[in-house]
Amino acid sequence: MWQPSASIETLKLRANVLKQIRQFFHERDVLEVDTPLLSHNTVTDVHLDAFESKYCFDESGSAVSMYLQTSPEFAMKRLLCAGSGSIFQICKAFRNESAGRNHNPEFTMLEWYRVGFNDHDLMDEVETLLQTVLGCELAKRISYQEIFQRTFNFDPLSASIEQLKHTILQHSPADDWVTDEQNKDTLLQWLFSIIIEPSLQTGPPCFVFDFPASQAALAQVNEHNPAVAHRFELYYQGLELANGYFELQDGTEQLKRFEQDNQVRASLNKPKRTIDKNLVNALEQGLPSCAGVALGLDRLLMCKTGASHIKNVISFDHARS
Repeated sequence: MWQPSASIETLKLRANVLKQIRQFFHERDVLEVDTPLLSHNTVTDVHLDAFESKYCFDESGSAVSMYLQTSPEFAMKRLLCAGSGSIFQICKAFRNESAGRNHNPEFTMLEWYRVGFNDHDLMDEVETLLQTVLGCELAKRISYQEIFQRTFNFDPLSASIEQLKHTILQHSPADDWVTDEQNKDTLLQWLFSIIIEPSLQTGPPCFVFDFPASQAALAQVNEHNPAVAHRFELYYQGLELANGYFELQDGTEQLKRFEQDNQVRASLNKPKRTIDKNLVNALEQGLPSCAGVALGLDRLLMCKTGASHIKNVISFDHARS
C-alpha cells in the first residue's frame, strides 16, 4: 500500500490542470489567497461534519477545540470585507464523511469570489473555466422548480409534505423513515439526490439554479420570489461539481440563519456549533456585492481523465494516507 493511488501520468496531468486554473484567474486579475485550514470555528450547516482537534497550547492555559475547515469560505469573506477585491484559492478541505467513489475525507477545493458578479454572471465564468479545462460542451441551465416539474409533474415550492412522501414511497416503498419525517427540505433533498441527480449523468454540464431559500443559508433571497435564493449547483458526468451563491451581505440575517441551523442540529441530536462571530462582524462592516463558488477539483479531474473513483486522481487516498 505504499504506492500512490493515482498514476504518475495522472499526477502530471493534475499539475498541468492546476497551472491552467491559476493562469485562468491571473489573466482575469483575480488574486490568489491562502487562508487557515485550522480554525477556532466551523460551519453550523446541519449536513456538514468537521474534523475536531484539541490545541493544547492556547493562551488561556487550557486545551481548546479547533476544526479543520470544510471550506475556506468564512476566511475568504473576511478578506473580501477587508477590501481584497476578487479572490481565488486552491486548498485542502476536510469533511468527516465516509470515503467513497466521489468523496475523500481530505480533498482539494477551488473556491473563488467575484466582486460585482451575481450568480448568473458566475455561472458564465464557471462554464468558461470548464470549457478551458475540459473542452466540454456549453452547459444547459434549468431552475430547481422546473426540473422538479419536469421529473415529477409538481411544483416543489408549493407541494405538500404528504405529496412529497407519497412520491418518495412510489420510488422506494420500503423507506420506513418517510412516514414520520416532517421536514420538507429533507424530503425534497431525497427526491433531488436519488431521482433527479442520476438523470444528469449524461449530456452536457448542467446548472440547476434558484434553490429553495430554506436550502441556501449563505445566499441572498431572490428579490422577485422570496421562496427561492440565488444559489446554483453544477452537475456533469454524474458528479456534483460546484455549489455557488450570490452572497448574503447582511450580518444580522446571517447570524439569524446560523442560529436556526443550531436549532435544527439540536433537534437532530447533533452538537451545536459555536457561531463564527469573526464572519458576522466582518459582514456587519460590509461585504461587497459578490458571487462565490466552491468547485471540487478532484471531481473535475475525474471528469478530465474519465476516472471512476476519486482515488485515481489524488496521490494518496484515505486508505493509503
